[in-house]
Amino acid sequence: MRDDATGRTILAHEPRRIPWLDLVFGFGPMLPIVAGAATAWWLQGQPLDYLVALATQFYAASILCFLAGVHRGVSFRTEGGPRLSQLVTMLVLYGLGLGSLLAAAMGKAVPSLAMLILGYLLVAVLDPLQARTGGVPLAHARLRPIQMPLAIVSLAVLLWIKLNAPY
Repeated sequence: MRDDATGRTILAHEPRRIPWLDLVFGFGPMLPIVAGAATAWWLQGQPLDYLVALATQFYAASILCFLAGVHRGVSFRTEGGPRLSQLVTMLVLYGLGLGSLLAAAMGKAVPSLAMLILGYLLVAVLDPLQARTGGVPLAHARLRPIQMPLAIVSLAVLLWIKLNAPY
């Protein structure tokens, strides 16, 4: 690291392999989404299934907003400064997360879940593409395609439950 009157220069090395901590902090946050969907599936038709599904939606929305913040955070350290693709991705992910949260709070589970599924799908597709150009860490090219399907499938299960509920 080099400091001068105009700023700071940082030299960093990113591994292509997924670091151990990225596995822990990548898959760990997906577990409550998977557990929420499995619990809602198990409780179908019982009074608590709605509450479990709602809590899972709130949690998944908060993680999606966090992932938007990851994109913004990486943009601060991007060579040449933030890229338009990073900023647009951040805004779209945050908008989907916030929109999902608001829809869930208003009792609109189907739009909420649709926004979450779209958001996590975008992360699964865009992060590997942005990793090639330095928009996100290189390890995301390998991590996101195996991490995000856990959330996508779990949220699709919640959507299926909601669409097939008798009430």
